[in-house]
Amino acid sequence: MSSWFKRKTKGITTSTEEKKDTPKGLWYKSPTGKIVDTEELEQNFYVSPEDGYHVRIGSKEYFEILFDDNKFKELDASLESKDPLKFEDTKKYPERLKAAQSKTKLKDAVRTAVGKSKGKELVVACMDFSFIGGSMGSVVGEKIARAADYALENKLPLMVISKSGGARMMEAALSLMQLAKTSVKLAQLAEAKLPYISLCTDPTTGGTTASFAMLGDINISEPGALIGFAGPRVVKDTTGQDLPEGFQTAEFLLEHGFLDFITLRRNLKDKVNQYLDLILNQPLRA
Repeated sequence: MSSWFKRKTKGITTSTEEKKDTPKGLWYKSPTGKIVDTEELEQNFYVSPEDGYHVRIGSKEYFEILFDDNKFKELDASLESKDPLKFEDTKKYPERLKAAQSKTKLKDAVRTAVGKSKGKELVVACMDFSFIGGSMGSVVGEKIARAADYALENKLPLMVISKSGGARMMEAALSLMQLAKTSVKLAQLAEAKLPYISLCTDPTTGGTTASFAMLGDINISEPGALIGFAGPRVVKDTTGQDLPEGFQTAEFLLEHGFLDFITLRRNLKDKVNQYLDLILNQPLRA
């Protein structure tokens, strides 16, 4: 029986330069084990098309999704944390900040911006989990407060996108003060009858949940996001109770009245602006 394939030349003749390597980061594996092409993931608003899993993204991606043509003006872009408590754990706090800044190319765990969303101006503050776990220190509180001030001065709606592990321990009580500071600013927005939308994304925990994340005129979330004050393990140990299935997921919170609705990321821009049109009693934008 003759062989089906015959090698014309002996040995492997492809030169090293011609070999096609798979570039790093070409595939993404979702928690359910689905493999997605990263380009396809990007085009699908960073949602796995196989199982609808919403991949964690940061301010860069949310600004792309919300602002028309990704055009916006960043507010207070150069604000940075100081080290008033001279805090030190395994590293000094200033060193930790520098390391986080060089790794993420961000100044702190929130970015604030103003730009047009469906033709009308919107102020957005978006947290970045990649910066020290999206922890809320003085800069996060100050930038959100200043974004609220900008909204007040210019009579614009405000949207805050939370993604946080809670208050930043290196700033101790100073970081806890941000809960009160941001809450006061949101009360001023309410008095001025300016809408405030809170979007809780995975994860929204600790001090953010205890302040601005739950104070929206409308509180919304993405599917499957973890939202809670303390983590499930801590709650279980404290209460001594077995927790219900799906405890602290966006779906559980919606069912129990903590959220107004859950939106797929691809519908986020439409849903937010539809809500603003309705609450401001203006014509619905297509």
